[in-house]
Amino acid sequence: MCGIAGYAAFNGAKAIEREALGKMVDILVHRGPDESGMDIRGGVAMGMRRLAIIDLSGGSQPIYNEDQTVWTVFNGEIYNFQEVRKELQSKGHIFITNSDTEVIVHGYEEYGRDFVKSLNGMFALAVHDTINNRLLLARDHVGIKPLYYSFNTNRILFGSEIKSILVSGQVETGLDVDALGEFFSWEYVPGKATLFQGIHKLEPGCLLEIDLHNPVCEPKRYWDIPFFESSQDNSTIDQWIEAVDWQLKKSTQMQLISDVPLGAFLSGGVDSSLIVAMMGRAETFSIGFDDPTYNELKWARRVADHLRVNHHDEIIKPNVLELFDHLMFFLDDPIGDFSIFPTYLVSRLARQRVTVALSGDGGDELFGGYETYLAQDKARMWNRIPEFIRKGVLESTIKRLRPTAKKKGWVNKAKRFIEGASYDDKMSHARWRLFVGEELRKNLFTPHCLQQMVSAPAHHIEQLFDQAGPRGELNRSLYVDVKSYLADNILTKVDRMSMAVSLETRVPYLDLDLVSLAFQIPEKFKTTSQGTKILLKKLACKYVPKECVYRPKEGFSIPIKQWLVTEFRPLMEELLDQSQIRQDGIFNADTVIRLKKEHIDGIANHSHILWSMMVFQDWKRRWLEGGALK
Repeated sequence: MCGIAGYAAFNGAKAIEREALGKMVDILVHRGPDESGMDIRGGVAMGMRRLAIIDLSGGSQPIYNEDQTVWTVFNGEIYNFQEVRKELQSKGHIFITNSDTEVIVHGYEEYGRDFVKSLNGMFALAVHDTINNRLLLARDHVGIKPLYYSFNTNRILFGSEIKSILVSGQVETGLDVDALGEFFSWEYVPGKATLFQGIHKLEPGCLLEIDLHNPVCEPKRYWDIPFFESSQDNSTIDQWIEAVDWQLKKSTQMQLISDVPLGAFLSGGVDSSLIVAMMGRAETFSIGFDDPTYNELKWARRVADHLRVNHHDEIIKPNVLELFDHLMFFLDDPIGDFSIFPTYLVSRLARQRVTVALSGDGGDELFGGYETYLAQDKARMWNRIPEFIRKGVLESTIKRLRPTAKKKGWVNKAKRFIEGASYDDKMSHARWRLFVGEELRKNLFTPHCLQQMVSAPAHHIEQLFDQAGPRGELNRSLYVDVKSYLADNILTKVDRMSMAVSLETRVPYLDLDLVSLAFQIPEKFKTTSQGTKILLKKLACKYVPKECVYRPKEGFSIPIKQWLVTEFRPLMEELLDQSQIRQDGIFNADTVIRLKKEHIDGIANHSHILWSMMVFQDWKRRWLEGGALK
């Protein structure tokens, strides 16, 4: 695991100085505390910070081929590298290390840019071809590892994090207001955009090849989730369970390769419990908070005892203000998901004993684990209720209810359901993830900003539904979630918070063979009106106690509703100061005042919107205005 950064000059532009490249690399030290490496040749500069996992003594980067004409820096792990290595050796390639990185240069020599199609793993990589004067950037199939770039007619900069591009001094930054609208709608910026004008994400399953003599920036998709025709499959659920069982074991075991200590996160839920069961002997880690509705430690302990693993847990009482300031450094591409806190804290706990941790992320998106899928089905029944009863009685009554302090509960669920059901049905299940729709957007932002928000909140969701093709309704929803919510929120959160403590996180559910298998399974074995994740829960019952499997899904979160009124109240007042809001000209100050008052008075739960505003205000001060780089 590493952090990579680089620069390529063209059209007669001056190459970057070694000192500037050093700054780009060193600001990523948390991603790779073990060593650094740089190479500058032919107008191309590449560097990296290394967290040594495989071939501790011989895997230093940049790595090159036999005649030093192909160079690479690489962030991630290639789990099938031994298989790829044997194939390349059979074709005459000579390897000088035992690292997975070296298959990149020889693979590129043999197959050109198509070599990425043969890799099974998580990666963000750069290849410099000195003979053909090309620079290749590529990101793994589902977006486990990040890669950003900034391109103009004279140069391209790239890095594992935006801060490595900013610190180069080569980029003039401005706010992408259209992306800001999407950030507040979804708590993340979807697709290739970021909040910075001129800085983009290389999307999952994409590569960017630059001819240094004729530079054009046109990312190409090299992989997509396979499409399988709906058929009259007569296989039973038990046959599919057997297939998933075998593949999940294989995928997990493949990801255990490591020359350093390795463990796993364990929440006691279905996804993480299955991963731990497939590992065999393991060290596991979980955290909880003193609020009982935000504490699942008893379930994690129950599973750990059953599987007889070496389990470590903690009840955390963090200094949240100090923690906020620390974590915002790692969110130069911000997300408004406040589960960054428990993700960071469990990563910190794990890093005390291991360097690599396996995670259960991806199980919900592949096997239908979210309640939003059920909400879409319930919305059809809801809409059959006569409108004068539905809107005149039920909705008005539910809206008047005060939110409870619990994480969920029927009141909170009911309020969230009617809010989501009011959005456009074209968004399908995703409308229950929308936090700022068209109506609130018009009140939240100033007219000047609204003019620049050309993308409707549902734009990227509708695009992904079209891109999904003629799949079944559920598989289209799962496709959308893998491409958006998983890639741009969940995996971003896990990458940033684990790398903040120099912990490598692996996700066996996102093994390519398992992803392909999951999209072949009949939808009736995933989610129905009766429940979510049907097949995976039946599989989990083979390994862990049934009561751990069929318990209510809670999610990994914090009591942010309460903290905004208590611990976070001073910070909220500081970041959302009325005079500063008016001076910035981005938000409608009267709306901000109303949202704060309603939340503090317990009339409504505006935690998601208020938190996203706090994150944005800190991000703007820290990164857009340059406070973090001074």
